[in-house]
Amino acid sequence: MPHHPESAGTARRIAGAALHTWNIDDDTIDQALLVVSELVTNALEHALPPLALHLHQAEDDGTLHIEVDDGGPTDNHGTWATSCAPEERGRGVAIITLLASAHGTRILAHTVTYWAILPAAR
Repeated sequence: MPHHPESAGTARRIAGAALHTWNIDDDTIDQALLVVSELVTNALEHALPPLALHLHQAEDDGTLHIEVDDGGPTDNHGTWATSCAPEERGRGVAIITLLASAHGTRILAHTVTYWAILPAAR
């Protein structure tokens, strides 16, 4: 995905279309789109390109896996992060913690992946 602010909306639209195709219920879609938005926005604001969104529904337990890859941390934060007060930031991890059954980070040589697993009710 392009590394610009509009990509958060694009990611939500792509994810929403995929989740509807998979017959995921509306409440789970709403939660998943919030997680997608938080993960993509964090990558746009705090990381280098490239940016990639991955969605997967596990057939064995029905969980929904959301991953966002980026190019690792940047010293120059995005326009939103630099324009707001400190108390207006930092809620994304709390939101993901509330909605996900598990979440974390996978760090490789040139890629960082932030992931979350949500129960996928049908």
